This record gives sequence, structure tokens and C-alpha cells, in this order.
Amino acid sequence: MLIEGMFAALTTPFYSDERVYFRKIEANVARYSRTLLAGMVALGSTGEAVALNDEESREVLRTVAEAAAPEKVLIAGVGKESVKSTVEMAEVAAGFGFDAVLVRTPTYYSMSPQSVLTYYRSVADRSPLPMLLYNIPRFVPFDIPVPMVAELAHHPNIIGIKDSSGNLERIKATIEATQTAPRRAATVTSIFEAVTGRMLKDNMKEGGAATFVSASDLGGSVALAAAPPVAPIKTRSKEIGFQVLTGSASILLESLESGAAGAILGFAACAPQACQEVYLAWKDHDLKLAAEKQRRIAEPSRRITGDLGISGVKYGCDFNGYYGGRTRLPILPINADEKREIEGLLVGIRN
Repeated sequence: MLIEGMFAALTTPFYSDERVYFRKIEANVARYSRTLLAGMVALGSTGEAVALNDEESREVLRTVAEAAAPEKVLIAGVGKESVKSTVEMAEVAAGFGFDAVLVRTPTYYSMSPQSVLTYYRSVADRSPLPMLLYNIPRFVPFDIPVPMVAELAHHPNIIGIKDSSGNLERIKATIEATQTAPRRAATVTSIFEAVTGRMLKDNMKEGGAATFVSASDLGGSVALAAAPPVAPIKTRSKEIGFQVLTGSASILLESLESGAAGAILGFAACAPQACQEVYLAWKDHDLKLAAEKQRRIAEPSRRITGDLGISGVKYGCDFNGYYGGRTRLPILPINADEKREIEGLLVGIRN
């Protein structure tokens, strides 16, 4: 599976009584689907996944899958505290049509390197979807060593990593260490964009209303209209290696220049266009423009996602036309001064 470009890490909106606000998830996903983002990640750190129960998590995945445009790559955060629970959630994601899963290290028990290695290998062995490792030392007390990433990169079902360490040197080292990982053939479109399972499924459906009459039927006494045939998706194969994505908007351009395949960003939840503009300028080899776009998001992303966290991102969503809303306790809301600060930081990069 090709995991390339910019991905928004989705928030999970709540009602005032902390019930999940599924209609707002639908609205957000539908709007992200109209952007140039490559896809979305549900139930990551920005989505407060650890605060949801299993039933809520399943419903969030279902809601996202049903609201997303078929060409958007969908990644589900499925990391739990055991192999069994993680695999079960991966199976749920597969059933709803997600394209890959994102798996963090368990956090409650102290994990030895061998335990972590066993955990990831066991999940990858049993997951019905290709898997991305998730390194986020800010929240998980285990910084996956680069040599371990390089070893896991040889597993046939582990296709990449989201690295949210914010450490550019670590990202460079990961890219270098995984150069020898087996290369895989990914199905892509004629312009080398990802082909999702939902695209293929939609392509197999019958057409719309019965308005099509074939030329062969016109010569008979009765010509019956049928649904028009669906044009097949033109696909080709692209060879890809182990895909490294940054989780830090503040080093987005530097990561891309170092060989990263893209980024999964909490900041893209509230400023998707600004993040996408960095990537597009870089893809066009306009490094001067890309650097200018990077400077524009550097301080807002550092302050909003790095310092103010999920509450800051959610208010940024509210300010920028998406639904953020409140967080679920014990995460506290931001205060009035912080709201004004976010408004000042985002006023120049509104969608």
C-alpha cells in the first residue's frame, strides 16, 4: 500500500456530556475529502483514542469509512495493550474498508526490547491490513530504537513508520537504516497515486440510473435501457520501500528533503491546506516556496500541537471551519488567552 503525501490526524468531537459527536466526524471527514490531502488517520493520539471504549472506537471507524471519499487513504489507529486486542481492532478496521493500521507500543507495563519486538511481529503476523509502526515517545515510554525499526522493516506486513519524535536526525537515521528492507509492489493509479480498496470496490458496482442502451440493442424490436457501464480504473504497479512519515509539522520540509514519504500531522487537522502547500511546493521542486510555506507553519504548529496539545488543535479546528469541540476529561480545555493566541497564529493560514 502506498502511504505517501499529507495525512490529517483526525480529532474526535464530543457533545457537552462527552458522548462522541458522530455527525461532526462525518462533516469533518467529508470536508477533508474535498482537500488535496492523501488521506486521514482515525483514532490516533489527536483522536483521543485511549479515552474511547471499544464500542466507541468501532463506531468512529465506521463513521470515518462511510464519510470518506473512496480515493482517500484511510489509516486506523488500533494499538491496544495486548496483541489479541490490537489484532481484533485491526480486523474491525479491515471490515470497514480501511487501508492500513497504525500501531503504538503498549504503555501500561514496562516493556523490554524483546517484548516490543514480539508485540509488533505478532500483530503484523495476524493483522489483515498492512501495518505502520508508531513511535511517539512523548506519550509512550518506549522510544523504538532505530535498529529495531530496521529489523521490523523486513516483515512482509510492516510497510512503514510514523515517527513523532520531532527528531530530524532520528528520521534521517531511520530512512538510512531501512534502505535494505525488501521492496514491495504497490497498486497505484496512472499518475502514481494510491489505489484504495474502496476505489476498487466502488468500481465493481453497477452504474447509476438505467439510461444506457447499447448499440447492439438498437437494431431489435425492443431496446432496454440499463445502467451505464463503469469505466475501469487504470492502474499500474509501483515498487516501494519502507515508508517513513514524520509526525512533526515543524520539521516537515526537512523530513521530505531527507527522504520521508510524507507526514501524518495533528496540525493538518486544523490547517490542512497550509500543510499541503509545503508538500506540493516540495513536489514541484520549488524549494524556495516550500521553505517559505514551512516557515509559515513552523511556529503555529509548534505552539498549538506541541505546547497546547489536543485542546489547542481542537480549538484550531473550530477557528478554521472544522469541528473540534471540547476534549474528554481529564484533558482540560484551553483558556481565553490561549484561544486568542491560537486565533493570532492561524489568522494568516486560514483555509
